[in-house]
Amino acid sequence: MDANVIAAMARWPDVPDVYGWLSLSESGRWRLHPRGDALLDPAAAGEEISSPQILQFIGRNYTSDERGRWYFQNGPQRVYARLDAAPYIFSCAGPGPELRTHNDLPAGPVLAWWLDDTGRLYARCRQGPGLIAGRDLMGVMDGLYTEAGTPLLQALEQDDAGTQQPLLVRAMAEISGRAAAGDARPVPGNAGRGINAADPVPLHRCAARDIPAALGFEPLPRPSPN
Repeated sequence: MDANVIAAMARWPDVPDVYGWLSLSESGRWRLHPRGDALLDPAAAGEEISSPQILQFIGRNYTSDERGRWYFQNGPQRVYARLDAAPYIFSCAGPGPELRTHNDLPAGPVLAWWLDDTGRLYARCRQGPGLIAGRDLMGVMDGLYTEAGTPLLQALEQDDAGTQQPLLVRAMAEISGRAAAGDARPVPGNAGRGINAADPVPLHRCAARDIPAALGFEPLPRPSPN
């Protein structure tokens, strides 16, 4: 958080919080709601914020409270955000690849995965919970394997009984030298670096409506009851 923001919080500690003026889209875009209707109408798109300076300022001062409500600290005032998907939108970046947040922070290792019944993939990372961006979804799914070495997509297709039991998965990579030698078994490698290294973590399956509770965030933050 910016030093001047921290100083403003100390100087004016009683500035009221605001709700309904800011939202984070499923694609990781910040949107302003000039009429304050983000909570009254969850479908209200608002106006996309495009200024690089403002986006960087929001990104540096974005955090959450003890109730899982995420906000932008605008000087002494908290501006709570409607979350259309999750607190973070994760994208793949670099040769690792590494998961990074929509505000360009390293997500850190994945601690657990969630796959909802609409096919969206979420991750709880050291930085916090987020949705895998749609453009990176298949790439991430293709790089996940069960402990037995079965591609995750194949394991999910074979689970026709719908047990919904968590699977232990890890990020794997094909090593070209092994493939050239006729051994194309997946092995832990660079595809796991920055995602969850070589350690298996659980992948849970649940209904889309249960994602906020499972990941511990409030999609429609409201004032605390008096």
